[in-house]
Amino acid sequence: MKRMTVVAAAAALILSACAGNPEGKKADTADAVEAGESVGTAYDVDTTHSSLVWKGTKVTGAHEGTVDIKSGSLLVDNEAVTGGNFVLDMNTISSTDLEGEYKNNLDGHLKNEDFFNVTAHPEATFQITEVREGASANQVIISGNLTIKGISKNITFDANVEEITETTVKVNADFNITRADWGVNYTGKEDDLISKEINFKVKLVANKA
Repeated sequence: MKRMTVVAAAAALILSACAGNPEGKKADTADAVEAGESVGTAYDVDTTHSSLVWKGTKVTGAHEGTVDIKSGSLLVDNEAVTGGNFVLDMNTISSTDLEGEYKNNLDGHLKNEDFFNVTAHPEATFQITEVREGASANQVIISGNLTIKGISKNITFDANVEEITETTVKVNADFNITRADWGVNYTGKEDDLISKEINFKVKLVANKA
């Protein structure tokens, strides 16, 4: 019996070590920096057509969902994105792969102290601090201060500028962050550990103010 218990424990340990991160390039993360003044024409983020989709993995599978973008703006100068920001309404965090009681349980767990503690921290924000040219004509490298649960870190990731016109700007990005950097430390069940990284897919559509 002891031997079986040891074998079972070892198997559980091996299984728990296999909680791979969701697919996506990890954003470079550093201490927050002071945002300088950006020059450009303001475009207001269209919250109806903009979105943030998140994904987290665990040993037995994955969950994904959305968080509503509450407000924001992008700055454009000489047909290039030069700055911007957006605000997330963390009370709207919602799983999209579950229904009924399972969905309610997960959504409630994501909102409590184990994860994002939305009662104390109802908003998350992102403030662009630098925009550099990327590897191709429509790619840029964006750095900005991401604030979650009152913790600010500067992250750098690739983004694609899909469209810039006199009236509309469309930008999207796909990157991972290490959640513990923002105090999201819940590890999951002992035999079903959660990935250390979260994937974000961000789509911003902004119209000239």
